[in-house]
Amino acid sequence: MSVLVVLEHFEVNAPAEAVRSAWLGGGLGARPYPDVLRYAHRQYGHRVGIFRVLDALEAVGAPASVAIDAMTAEAYPWLVRHVLDRGVEPVAHGIAVTRSISSRMTAAQERAYIAESLDRLEAALGVRPTGWMGPEHGESERTPRLLAEAGVRYVCDWPNDEQPYAMTVPQGDLVSLPPMLEYDDSFALSHRKMLPDSYGAMVRAGIDQLVVDGAASARHLLLTVRPWLIGQPFRIGTLEAVLAHAAASDVWFATTGEVAADFRRQAPAHAA
Repeated sequence: MSVLVVLEHFEVNAPAEAVRSAWLGGGLGARPYPDVLRYAHRQYGHRVGIFRVLDALEAVGAPASVAIDAMTAEAYPWLVRHVLDRGVEPVAHGIAVTRSISSRMTAAQERAYIAESLDRLEAALGVRPTGWMGPEHGESERTPRLLAEAGVRYVCDWPNDEQPYAMTVPQGDLVSLPPMLEYDDSFALSHRKMLPDSYGAMVRAGIDQLVVDGAASARHLLLTVRPWLIGQPFRIGTLEAVLAHAAASDVWFATTGEVAADFRRQAPAHAA
């Protein structure tokens, strides 16, 4: 089981079309710009929620992977220092949540976007991420090829399996770590409006079934959470209960990079 904590920058003056097309949660929905309410709602995760989430993970000995975009890393250097000091694994998350990859881009524009994100994150973090989660999981038909060309080793955008798998790319070596979309807190809590108790029960039931299935063939639960959502004081207990349930089920807590590396060790012929 891996927990991917998402730190993303919402541009307060982002074009309305960018926000509508990405179906971004936060605030009270689309409002006249600048959308201060949604901007501040999401900032809560950087200022308060992230610490609750990291504490919950540490309480059960679960390492964290953190998907962070370039604008967050540059705007919050103290937060970067804090999460790195706590031993998290950084995952590249584009430039901003309001700047998503899509097929509207040319190949040159997308290649430049990926390179800019990785370069800016390396400058801010002091390390170049080897994993990628696109803002709002946005991709074009070229994205896996361009990520592999850029040296990215794994991607967390394709919720089509319960096991890692090798992606077919002409250059490089790219592994897909499928996220569990149904368990994504933005999808469940913001878009589907699930109550915390229902959300927690759903994730715990999923853990139980994956443990059963994993006895015959290993399964991976990639749980994506956002501190501005799950880090709220009335929701953090839900995450704590989920993590405690997983720990009691004797699952392997690992970073996304550790899972990708283990897949390559276990299935070298398929990952080549």
